[in-house]
Amino acid sequence: EVQLVESGGDLVQPGGSLRLSCAASGFIFSKTFMSWVRQAPGKGLEWVSTVTPSGRSTFYADSVKGRFTISRDNAKNTLYLQLNDLKTEDTAVYYCGQPVRSTIGTSDLEFRGQGTQVTVSS
Repeated sequence: EVQLVESGGDLVQPGGSLRLSCAASGFIFSKTFMSWVRQAPGKGLEWVSTVTPSGRSTFYADSVKGRFTISRDNAKNTLYLQLNDLKTEDTAVYYCGQPVRSTIGTSDLEFRGQGTQVTVSS
């Protein structure tokens, strides 16, 4: 059974930082493209970032480029997202998962976790 468990979300002030984690099990993590997507209140899912199975290549939405960093530890079956210089518009529930057909830039996930809430507010 595929299982993804996100954690690390919190309430932070603008300009602050957070590190999100996604613990994976039930599939061959080291051979799977992985993405982070987010959903702001009242809006649809938005693609944030994708990393290739090896971790060597990463891709970002323009809205987060230069502020967020995706990474993975295949030995620990864990995906990460470092969020720096947070803005109020980053407030959302963040989900990790496998992008459909390993497509870069899609918010459609084959499977995803329950999400972790990030709230940026002063």
